[in-house]
Amino acid sequence: MNPVDPVPADLVFDANGLIPAIIQDDESGDVLMLAWMDHEAIRRTLTTGRVTFWSRSRGEYWRKGDTSGHRQYVRSVAADCDSDTLLVRVVQIGAACHTGTPSCFTDRQIPALVGDPDSPV
Repeated sequence: MNPVDPVPADLVFDANGLIPAIIQDDESGDVLMLAWMDHEAIRRTLTTGRVTFWSRSRGEYWRKGDTSGHRQYVRSVAADCDSDTLLVRVVQIGAACHTGTPSCFTDRQIPALVGDPDSPV
């Protein structure tokens, strides 16, 4: 980081200049959603205390809650070990998903065989 640009220079963006951001509830630890950020969205997130995303479908910046009132307040931001994914811990006010559910993963389970850590396989 430098005093002019708070975005770490070592972040790895994809070919479209985007990086995935996993949004996690700071208190419960629940994963709320995944969205995309570009350099400017990260800068806004780091300097305003509210999470800003880049909408790939609309081609514009958006903040959770600007129209719904279901806001996200930043508690911490971390990059993963490859610097190509962000984890943003937030205080979530209202639903995190645009469908009105607490998380974008609520009631959307896909059946999977449950692994057994004691199994030799």
